[in-house]
Amino acid sequence: MEAAKVAEELQQAIGGNRRAMARVLSQIENGDVLLSEIIGGTPSIESNGWSIMAITGAPGVGKSVLVDALMSQWAGQGLRVALLAVDPSSPRTGGALLGDRVRMSSVDNPDIKDRVYVRSIATRSSSGSVPLIVEDMAAFLLACGWERVLIETVGSGQAELRCAAVADRIVVVEGPARGDGIQAEKAGLLELADIVLVNKADLDGAERHAGELRESYALGGEEAPDVMLTSGLKGIGIVEAAQALLSLESTGRALRARMRERLLGQHERRLVLHPSYNDVLNRLCEGTFDIEEALKHLQGEGNGRPS
Repeated sequence: MEAAKVAEELQQAIGGNRRAMARVLSQIENGDVLLSEIIGGTPSIESNGWSIMAITGAPGVGKSVLVDALMSQWAGQGLRVALLAVDPSSPRTGGALLGDRVRMSSVDNPDIKDRVYVRSIATRSSSGSVPLIVEDMAAFLLACGWERVLIETVGSGQAELRCAAVADRIVVVEGPARGDGIQAEKAGLLELADIVLVNKADLDGAERHAGELRESYALGGEEAPDVMLTSGLKGIGIVEAAQALLSLESTGRALRARMRERLLGQHERRLVLHPSYNDVLNRLCEGTFDIEEALKHLQGEGNGRPS
């Protein structure tokens, strides 16, 4: 797109034009423009606050309904809140496979809809569940005046560690009766949590699971995150959770993992954005390149295509 056109849409987006903002976000998501080309840097916030929060957890724990309840609470207090909802994508077409944004009612509430924005993102070529480009999209939303950006991710386990690279705070959502899964997840996602919300608190097993989590954290001997009970559907604990999240401080437990994932993510970004990336994939499929040759080409200084 012409530089003048991009500049015009950027000005409109920052001025509050949602259609222009959506178009610029699409350009960032598709790699047509780089964040560094359109804004001077990531907007700054108070040193003890957060601007980007990842809300993650296994499928079925009610993340979308819970996020919708939290956004409604914050928007009702006057905050402008944007959500980037990351859906898993088809490995063949790159399109999003889930459509659970239909659970978001805040965008249709006439009293708060001007202070709420929701956008789905497909993971596409990213190896993790959070696409690399989501950090740039979040920074752009902040530049457009959104005060908080939430990133909702799908899945659990090691794949979700990618959220550490793009978020100032990490919220893990659990559900009742997860039982023996604690130990498996403790080695990954739960170790990075700044707070844990046990959702569906109206169901049997929620209190027990929250207690198991607290005991598990206590055995670790480190500073443990708070574990709170909520129900996005029934409204249980939403006011308390919304307040706790707004003032949430980092436990520091995720810092090393966040830097590790940021480093690995930037390395992956360079590979994926290389002009020859798709050609190299084709060569791998044809058998004319092996993995070592592909890596050498994509990590090389040249930008030419394979001969």
